[in-house]
Amino acid sequence: MATQELTICYPEGLEQAVHLTKAEMERHICLMAALKMFELGKLSSGKAAELAGMSRIEFFETCALYHVSIFNYTDDEIEAELASDLDTIDKFCNQDQH
Repeated sequence: MATQELTICYPEGLEQAVHLTKAEMERHICLMAALKMFELGKLSSGKAAELAGMSRIEFFETCALYHVSIFNYTDDEIEAELASDLDTIDKFCNQDQH
């Protein structure tokens, strides 16, 4: 996998404030960016996992730790799916009664 480098500026003393070494902070920032961009639908799970430096399975497990849903549905999409499922169940139940 080819990579590129991104440089960010941060306030002096941030490492001490968050109780992380510079390397730990870099990994954590990449993880947080991956989680948020995945949550917002900006990255696929595969690309987010790459950014976080882990496998997709590890990324999904990490999503659970940070309460990030691996299902990216809007409220309207969920409502439509549920309505469709209920309609299917209703039709199935009505078939059995005839």
